[in-house]
Amino acid sequence: MNILLLGYGKMGQLIGQIAESRGHQIAGKINIDNREELEQLDPGKIDVAIEFSQPEAAVENISWCLERNIPILSGTTGWLDRKTDLDQLTLEKNGAFFYASNYSIGVNIFFKVNEFLARLMNEASGYKVSIEEIHHTAKKDAPSGTAITLAEGIMNNLKGYSKWHLSDGTHENEQSISITSKRIDPAPGTHIIRYHSEIDDIEISHTAHSRQGFALGAVLVAEWIKGKKGVLSMDDFLSF
Repeated sequence: MNILLLGYGKMGQLIGQIAESRGHQIAGKINIDNREELEQLDPGKIDVAIEFSQPEAAVENISWCLERNIPILSGTTGWLDRKTDLDQLTLEKNGAFFYASNYSIGVNIFFKVNEFLARLMNEASGYKVSIEEIHHTAKKDAPSGTAITLAEGIMNNLKGYSKWHLSDGTHENEQSISITSKRIDPAPGTHIIRYHSEIDDIEISHTAHSRQGFALGAVLVAEWIKGKKGVLSMDDFLSF
């Protein structure tokens, strides 16, 4: 399979290494320094694109692929206010667009555990939920896309919460999920869900030890998406 890499930072490089180790070829490695090379590529020779770039480049990258009937999966966060537009473009072009805030299989299991715990907490009183996420200092967006997905999982399953906010350490909104973002090297990603009461705390957490799980998950999705159509997600891939 010929894979186009859109974004060639640490994640893109690791994805490329894993893809090649699984017998795939890299059709192009595009980043901010060589974007002009994108127009020189033959779309007919690209089976799938994997997009891990920057928020300001993601929409253009994804649109470029959809316009050329190239299945694309993206893991870039910080641009989701435009996702509805890209979903619509996917349907108009009868293309394939896969988005996930996190491609780690372990994290996606954690998403389901988070939702299950949120449903259980409807039966308890006196608890305030919050989220803490820790990433390396090179991560530009805050909160992380994974933290936002976790907040959405809580809001969809626990009564009384309809929004989240990035905590600044001052007065907290009781009806909003507080997300604390920390940037500490070399942390690849830790997410903690905490239910606090005067009596006790309940916590669940996921800690990544490296980027390996994220990169492998992206390659597995790239292998899976070929021949599929529509707006897709990890729920489609994992069939939970």
